[in-house]
Amino acid sequence: MDRSRAATREVYDEIAAHFAQTRQYPWPEVTEFLETAPEGAVGLDVGCGNGRHLPALAEHVGRPVGLDLSTELLGIASDRTDVDADLLAGDAAALPLASDAVAVAIAIATLHHLPTQSLRIESLDEIARVLAPDGRALVSAWSTEHDRFDAEAGFDAELAWELPDGDTVDRFYHVYDPAEFEADLAASDLALLEVEVSSGNCYATVTAE
Repeated sequence: MDRSRAATREVYDEIAAHFAQTRQYPWPEVTEFLETAPEGAVGLDVGCGNGRHLPALAEHVGRPVGLDLSTELLGIASDRTDVDADLLAGDAAALPLASDAVAVAIAIATLHHLPTQSLRIESLDEIARVLAPDGRALVSAWSTEHDRFDAEAGFDAELAWELPDGDTVDRFYHVYDPAEFEADLAASDLALLEVEVSSGNCYATVTAE
């Protein structure tokens, strides 16, 4: 399987319409985090997909920004009528935002699609770079604690997405074990405030060091 970022973009462009149909509502862990997150001028959704978390983000910031690798998913996000957000095509490991510009950020189910540990840590470093000194972020990744998996250590996987016509498209994941998730956070420029496993995902509340 081609694990380049271009290949990842092509995969999500191909499945975008069907994928978006299955991602209609924000995750409760995200809305709970945003209830206590600092309010500010700019809020960032890294890997925003079809924009399902942007309305909740917009309630806490003056300027919600959604970033995704897939232009097809961004097109779907732009059709949402309940939020006015800036939508950017870009890579989670090279955020096209100024340093210290973001009051609150979320990166939900994005980190685990980056194909190498170095890129995953670069993505965490980028979140630290763009966060304001008093900013906070919520980062999530799929975990070995999910009922789907029978593994203790983190591992790479290629999991098929089945389209309505029966065709399948493989997607890359790095499935984290919780200790590994914390280790990658510790290796980054982020400071860990809280970590938990919920609904088969690792979640970390972080701030810039």
